[in-house]
Amino acid sequence: MKEKKKFRCLVCQHDFEEDDIFPIQLMRPQLVDEGRKLYPSWKDDGHVCMDDLRKIRASRISRLLQADKGELSSLEQEVITSLRDHELVAKDVNRQFERQLSFGERISDKIAQFGGSWVFILSFLGAIVVWMIVNVTIMARDAFDPYPFILLNLVLSCLAAIQAPIIMMSQNRQAEKDRMMADDEYRVNLKAELEIRHIHAKLDQFTKNQWERLLEIQQIQIDLQEDLLQHNHVVDAHVKKNGKSEHQ
Repeated sequence: MKEKKKFRCLVCQHDFEEDDIFPIQLMRPQLVDEGRKLYPSWKDDGHVCMDDLRKIRASRISRLLQADKGELSSLEQEVITSLRDHELVAKDVNRQFERQLSFGERISDKIAQFGGSWVFILSFLGAIVVWMIVNVTIMARDAFDPYPFILLNLVLSCLAAIQAPIIMMSQNRQAEKDRMMADDEYRVNLKAELEIRHIHAKLDQFTKNQWERLLEIQQIQIDLQEDLLQHNHVVDAHVKKNGKSEHQ
């Protein structure tokens, strides 16, 4: 089996097989300029390994984002790091959020979920009706909360005072969860946009190189045709000259 040829990376000075290293001559001019800025020993006829190529790309993207937005946020820095390290930025927000909840927060979510259901409304309505019937009819003489049900009003007020903060706690955590999901979507969308821009740039570079090669091939064909025509003219002139000499 033929051994694959190895090349040395210009940056890390390690040897790699040709499948794991990229020629600098095939890199986009923007990345070549970025490589010259990052590494003083840069040579345009060398090779760069894939890890260092990703670092150069990340540095280039960081410069572009800073030029467009100024100082980068922590989310944008995280996206650039994922591009450099070739990692995923998408996360399971639901699982991550559930891990952060304490026991009290879980209980408050359950209470808020039950308090906003028809089961709670119907159960509470039934309890109020039973309370009134018991105090008006069954225990009319020895009622513990006679009409106008002052104790019932106190219980309802206390329940509303306790239930409102619990529901607000649950809503605040839901808002925090929505913010985490929005941040995750922003990271994914930003990385996808940068990757698409990179792909478009590579396609444009590829199209440009192919067009230059086609022009070069066309120029070679034109030169060959001109050489062939010139050769035919020389042959015709030589034939005519020999014909005249024989005639004389």
